Amino acid sequence: MLGPRNPSADVCWCLSHRLDSATNRALVGPARAEYVRSLTALPVAPGVLAYDGGEVVGWAAVAPRSELPFERSTKIPHVDDLPVWSLWCIRVRPGHRGRGIGHALVGGAADYAASQGAPAVEGYPVDNQGRRVDLTMAYVGTRSIFEKAGFTKAADTASVAGGFPRVLMRRTLTGAQPLSR
Repeated sequence: MLGPRNPSADVCWCLSHRLDSATNRALVGPARAEYVRSLTALPVAPGVLAYDGGEVVGWAAVAPRSELPFERSTKIPHVDDLPVWSLWCIRVRPGHRGRGIGHALVGGAADYAASQGAPAVEGYPVDNQGRRVDLTMAYVGTRSIFEKAGFTKAADTASVAGGFPRVLMRRTLTGAQPLSR
């Protein structure tokens, strides 16, 4: 679900926003797959999967923001000092799109973060205002898919994806109150 068609390719595996840029560049080919495999052995899963019967048809990456490059981002702001989780990648396998799987993944990722004690979860989707998003950049999600999962806009960002501005969407998961920054 996460790997490129060519297993020796030096791209994705949903690592570009999970790792610092030096580590991301150093992991090439099959080492990327091995790194993701090692993540699945940790107590906190690297994300959630969607199934259609026994077939994996979707993926959403979610983890504590403090463990990700988003923690130090100059383009994605911190709203407050709440120890939020980040949801940054949503993928639905071709042939399964348009069936609500992306919506289920966003909700499932938020539910997983809540089950791990996260007080809130953030996403950084494009605000495409209903216009078509190129599939290569669609992994960040759209504002509307996050809104349908109970997220609200918390801030603008300085980030752009696929020619669209990205916004910071947040969903409170517990009764936690944000701290002032």
